[in-house]
Amino acid sequence: MKKSIFKILNIVAFSVVTLTLTNCGSEEPSIFIEEPTSEVIGNLASGVMNGSLDEDFTLNASTVYNLNASFIVQSGATLTIPAGTRIQALNGGTSVFIAVLKGGKIDIQGTESNPVFMSSASGNPGDWGGLTICGDATTTAGADAKAEVGDFIYGGTNDADNSGSINYLVIKGTGAQINADSQYNGVSLYAVGSGTKISNVAVINGSDDGFEFFGGTVSVSNLYLENNEDDAIDWTEGWNGTVDNAYISHTIAGFSTVFEGDKANNNPKFNNITAVSTVGGTALQFKLQSGGTITGLSLSGYDVSIDMKDDGPLANVLIDGVAANPLLSYTNTPVTTAASFTWVNSSVSIPTSILQGTVTNKVTLDASIVYSLNSSYIVQDGGELVIPAGTKIIARDGGTGVYIAVLKGGKIDIQGTATSPVVISSTSATAGDWGGLTICGDATTSAGVNAEAEVGGFIYGGTNDADSSGSIKYLVIKGTGAQINADSQYNGISFYAVGSGTTIENISVINGADDGVEFFGGTVSATNVYLENNEDDSVDWTEGWNGTITNTYISHTVTGFSTAFEGDKVNGNPKFVNLTAISSVDGTALQFKLQSGATITNIWLEGYAKNIDMKNDGPLANVIIDGSTASTTADYKTGTKVDVSTWSWKSASL
Repeated sequence: MKKSIFKILNIVAFSVVTLTLTNCGSEEPSIFIEEPTSEVIGNLASGVMNGSLDEDFTLNASTVYNLNASFIVQSGATLTIPAGTRIQALNGGTSVFIAVLKGGKIDIQGTESNPVFMSSASGNPGDWGGLTICGDATTTAGADAKAEVGDFIYGGTNDADNSGSINYLVIKGTGAQINADSQYNGVSLYAVGSGTKISNVAVINGSDDGFEFFGGTVSVSNLYLENNEDDAIDWTEGWNGTVDNAYISHTIAGFSTVFEGDKANNNPKFNNITAVSTVGGTALQFKLQSGGTITGLSLSGYDVSIDMKDDGPLANVLIDGVAANPLLSYTNTPVTTAASFTWVNSSVSIPTSILQGTVTNKVTLDASIVYSLNSSYIVQDGGELVIPAGTKIIARDGGTGVYIAVLKGGKIDIQGTATSPVVISSTSATAGDWGGLTICGDATTSAGVNAEAEVGGFIYGGTNDADSSGSIKYLVIKGTGAQINADSQYNGISFYAVGSGTTIENISVINGADDGVEFFGGTVSATNVYLENNEDDSVDWTEGWNGTITNTYISHTVTGFSTAFEGDKVNGNPKFVNLTAISSVDGTALQFKLQSGATITNIWLEGYAKNIDMKNDGPLANVIIDGSTASTTADYKTGTKVDVSTWSWKSASL
C-alpha cells in the first residue's frame, strides 16, 4: 500500500488540509481528508468521528458517534471512550476504521453492565475496517516496520510499551477487503507491548480475523469471538503474549480456523480456550515453525483438531503439557463457556444440548431434549452414560470427528423401549456422515491384553470374559461408517473385547458406509439385530469373538455391498440362531476368511449370487449350518424367516 500526502493552503480559512491518497490495490485511490485538530474536535462535539487526533480527548457516553471515515490517534494523544459509548461505523469498507499509532493511546472504559460498542448499522462482515493499534514492542519484522493496513509504522525495542487499556468492548461487522491478500481484522495489534491492558472484548461477524497479533508482547483475557470468517485468533512475527479465557463459536460454513499461528515460534500461551462449531472446519492451524502452549482446551464440532500446515514439529504445540496429537479431538469439558459473557449482545445461540468432551462420572441425558453430537463424546473408565427411552441424538455430518466411544472400564446404559427407541443419526442418515458407536471392554481377544483399536487408538482387551460395558436396549443408529483412512472406517457399532456381562437387545443399524456391527474378540451376545443397507459387511467379526446372536435380519437393496457376514482370523465359533438375510441386488451372503467359522441354526438366505464363500479356502467343517458342514451349493431356504413385522421400532427416525 503506497501513500502520497499533499498539503494545501486554504487561503480563505487559513487552515491546512491533508489529503491521504491510499492505493488499496484498485485502479483508483481512495481519499481520506485529515482535518486540523480543531475541526476534528469540533466534529466530535457534534457526534462525527473522522480525521486525525493529536491531543487527548474524551468521548461523551450520551452521544452516538458516527465513524464515517478514518479516525487516527496520533503519537502523544490519548482517546478515552467511557462506558456505554456507541460508535456507529459507516458501511464504507477500508476507508472507515480507527487506528492508534505508535506512541498514541486508547482508553476504553466499558463495564460489564455498560460495554462500549463499535459496529456498522447492520453488523455485517466486511462493512468497515476495525480497530488497529500500533506499538513499540519487538517483532521479527524489525523496528519501524510498515503495517499491511494503512502503512502504519510499528515495532521497536520496548516490550513493556503501553498503548492504553481496553475493557468491555463489543465490535461488529469488521474485515473490509484491502486487496486480494489483505483484509482488516476486528482488532489488529501491531507490536503492542505488555504495558497495554486488554480484557473483555467481543468481536462478532468479522470477514477476516477476530484478533491478530503482529509480534509484540501484549496479553489479553476474556475474549468472545463469534463467526469471524478467517481465523478467530491469528498471530505472526513472534508474538509471545498470553490469551486467558476465550470462547469461540462458528455457525457459518467456510471459515478458516480457530487459531492460525505463523512464522517464528515465540511460544505464546493460551489458557482455557473453548471453541464450538456447528459447521465442521479446522480448529488449530500452525504454519512454518509456529507453535504455542495451550492448557484447558475444549473443541467441539471441528473436522480437524490440529493442522501442521507446513509439517512443522508437533513438539512446538504443547497441549496440557503434551505434544499436540492430530488424532485427538480435544473434546474436553470446557472451562470457559458462553455463559461467561452475559455482557455480549450475541446474534448466535449455541444450544446447550451439545454432547462433547468426556464422561467421567454418571451422566443421564434428558429424553425431552434433542441432543447434538458435534464431535466425539467419550465415556472414560469409571464413567457411565445413561440414555433414557425416546432420546434423540443428531450427529453432525462431520465424518471421523463425530462419534460416541465407551472406553474400557466405562459403561453405557441405553434404555429404549419398543414404543420409544433411542435414535442416533445424522440429519440425512446418509452412509458415512459420522463415525458411530464404539465400545471397548476387558474380555479376551486374540489381539492380546491392552490392544489398540483401529479407531481412536482406544485400548481394549483383558482376561475378564464376564466383563460388563453396560446395556443397550432398543437403539436405532443411522448414517455411520466415516472413512478413517484407505484401510479403515468406523462401523455402526464396534464391539472391542466386550464381555458377556454386557446386554445387547433390539438394535438397528441402517445406512452404514462400512459394517453394521463388528466384533473384535470378546464374548458379548445380542438378541434381535436388524441391519439394513450397510455397505461393507452387515455382521463382521475377528480376533476370536465367540458370542451368540439370536434373531438377525439383514436387508440389502443397494448394490456394491460386501457381504452379509464376514468372519476373519481364528475361529472362536460364534453362534447365530435364527438368521435371515435377503438381497435384491445379488452379492455374497456369508464369507469366511482364514480359519474363521461359526455355528448357524435356522437359516434363510435369499437373492445372493453366492451363499457361502470360503475366501482363503478354510475348512468348510468350521461352518456348521443346521447341524451339517456348510455347502457352497445349497440354497439355504430351509429355515423360517425372522419375523420383523412386529419390530416397529427398527426404522425410527429423529
